[in-house]
Amino acid sequence: MKKSKRVKQLQRELHKKRQLNQRKPKFRRPESWRYKRLNARWRRPKGIDTAIRKREKSQPKMPRIGYRSPVKLRDYHPSGMKEVLVHNLQEMEGLHPKIHAVRIAHRVGDRKRMAIIDRADDLGLRVINPQLKSEIRELLDLDTEETS
Repeated sequence: MKKSKRVKQLQRELHKKRQLNQRKPKFRRPESWRYKRLNARWRRPKGIDTAIRKREKSQPKMPRIGYRSPVKLRDYHPSGMKEVLVHNLQEMEGLHPKIHAVRIAHRVGDRKRMAIIDRADDLGLRVINPQLKSEIRELLDLDTEETS
């Protein structure tokens, strides 16, 4: 079975995106390596003398627009399918199983999540995050029990 030119080109571009992401630095909050009380998640430096904000030599990099993904590939999942955020059953109508992958929104509860997963199976759509909230909570509880 031959792949179309469009599919091959998309695969090449996704490969290029993966390579770009590997070269992108991990942005860490300034001084988070120095103080335990500071989370490593990125926060913009706002001090008047901050070397990172001034972009001085030998300082960690700051996020900038140049690190962003190519425009064509922004909504694509690494699998090569276009990612669609779904909040209810109606949002899945009209999606194509070979083109679209479904990501269930964070705020959707277990009952509606199950209905969305069942409907996606009927339509032949791939669900990127099929786990139920209760299963995730149980896994997290097991992890904390094992460590204590």
